Amino acid sequence: MKELAGKIIDFAKENRPVPSCTISKQIYHKDGMGISIFSLASGTSISAENYEYYKLWTVYDGEIEVFTTDGMKKTLSVGESIFTPLYVSVGVRVKKDSIYKEIEFQKESIMNKSIMNDIVKSGEVFKLAQLLPYQEGKIVNMDLAHNEKMKFVVMSFDEGTGLSEHAAPGEALVFALDGEAVIGYEGQEYVIHAGETFKFDKLGKHSVSATKKFKMALLLVLE
Repeated sequence: MKELAGKIIDFAKENRPVPSCTISKQIYHKDGMGISIFSLASGTSISAENYEYYKLWTVYDGEIEVFTTDGMKKTLSVGESIFTPLYVSVGVRVKKDSIYKEIEFQKESIMNKSIMNDIVKSGEVFKLAQLLPYQEGKIVNMDLAHNEKMKFVVMSFDEGTGLSEHAAPGEALVFALDGEAVIGYEGQEYVIHAGETFKFDKLGKHSVSATKKFKMALLLVLE
């Protein structure tokens, strides 16, 4: 991954739109998975294209309209997501400056397919933070997608709960969805808030302590 480990990342602040332009920044692309940030200036669009694999789009700033050539139109605001439908051309257009993240779950995996959780349907607008509840004194975990090379999960932490220090087998990105937590990483502590991101290097020692109720998505590269 191109982002540096051990720092708070704010994709919205670091990828501001440029007037009349569409901008893409690739963060990761390997083993059938990709992560990119798109910055679209007001009045711009990305033409509809057809894919045989899912893409997860999540809005960081502004508002995007997702459209397909068969007539679907869905509007996504900040914090909302959509899994793009398969085998139909899908594109994006904006009326105001907007920034969104794209995660590609490509078909280069076991059984030539990424396994998706049935709780979400392609073409439907949802919020990752609303997929699972808080439970008193507990940590709740839900797998959303996985294949032989990656795992994408959402987690909720009640205030005062956390994960003790451990090391992941591969690189990982934490996307904060709600609340606040302290991330321990290689002997340093970092406060993370909703909308921010943090990267762990492979085998980087880290912990999570929920100082308030906290929800996050975790994208883990398996090696």
